[in-house]
Amino acid sequence: MKILLVDDHAVVRQGYAALLRALLPEAQVVEACDGEEALAKVQEEIPSLVIMDVGLPGISGLETTRRLIQRLPQLRVLFFSMHDELPLVRQALDAGAAGYITKSSSPQVLVDAVRRTLAGYAYIEQPLATQLARNPTATDAHDPRLQGMTQREFEIFVMLAKGTPSRVIAERLCISGKTVSNYLTLLKSKLQVSSQAELVHLAIDTGVLRVGERAAG
Repeated sequence: MKILLVDDHAVVRQGYAALLRALLPEAQVVEACDGEEALAKVQEEIPSLVIMDVGLPGISGLETTRRLIQRLPQLRVLFFSMHDELPLVRQALDAGAAGYITKSSSPQVLVDAVRRTLAGYAYIEQPLATQLARNPTATDAHDPRLQGMTQREFEIFVMLAKGTPSRVIAERLCISGKTVSNYLTLLKSKLQVSSQAELVHLAIDTGVLRVGERAAG
């Protein structure tokens, strides 16, 4: 079994790679730091499974997954992300992912998810699966008000709505603070809101953000 682990934070990536090697001794784990490297490594390594982060610099994890599945329709992709917003889970599944778990999951959940997805099953972390079952349409990422956004715009929209400081967004996505400000201006125009507070209300109204979920930092 060969696993490609894609995460832009070296310490995090190497830590999870070591964990996977310890818990799955039969697995060979290779690493990629962004979407471009992931696309190249898949061609070189032909992994059985790709474990993908959402928030990658450059090509997002969602777009990388779309491109991978287009090239290799049988490839299994498991999202492993800090984000637990249902619209992002839906977008990951729409992109062709076989599963989605969060980084707050226990190591055993990660191992179970790897084994289940490799066995050909879909795997959604239980709390997320429960929310999806209870809200089949209320958190639809395809709400007409959210149409027209790119994957990167949607990712920044989610972080802004959660109250993530611009400097933190810039650090996570490897972009400048000015670029984040430009995205905020663009999002206000696209979403027809006049302030970040209205942007938050829209995120709650469309189910992107749950009440009381603000603050990230």
